[in-house]
Amino acid sequence: MIILCLTILVFFLLGKDIKPLTSKLKNIDWRSMANGLVEKMRPYVSEAGRAAARPLLQFYYVMIDSKTSVLDKALIYALLIYIISPVDLIPAAAYRLIGVLDDSAAAIAVYKKVKNLITPEIKASAEHTLDEWFGVRYEKVG
Repeated sequence: MIILCLTILVFFLLGKDIKPLTSKLKNIDWRSMANGLVEKMRPYVSEAGRAAARPLLQFYYVMIDSKTSVLDKALIYALLIYIISPVDLIPAAAYRLIGVLDDSAAAIAVYKKVKNLITPEIKASAEHTLDEWFGVRYEKVG
C-alpha cells in the first residue's frame, strides 16, 4: 500500500499517467490509514511546531473527507508518509537545505492539486487539533 501510494506520488510529480494505478486503491479504509498517520506525525510536529503542522493536518482532514477522490487520498497519504519518513530521495541529514527541498516540492505539488478541497470546516478542524496539541494561543473575542 505504501509503495503503491509513493509510486503514485512520484508518477504524479513526473507528470505520468497515474489513473491505472488508482484502480488498486478503491477499497481502502482511508480513515483508518489517516488515523495511523496522525499518530506517526505527532512526534514530527512537536519538533517542527504549529506552523509546520497546520498544512499536514489540513491534508489529513482532506484525506478523511468522503468527498475526496481516491487519487487525491493516495497522493496525500504518500506525501504524509514521505514527509515523516526518515528515507528521502535527497537526505536532509547529508545535504541540509537541499535535502528539505524534495519534501517541499512534493508538498507544493500535492497542495496545488487539492487546495480547492481545503474548506473552512477543514481549516477549523486543523486549528482545533493544533489547539489540542500545542494549547490555545489566543482567545477569540466576539
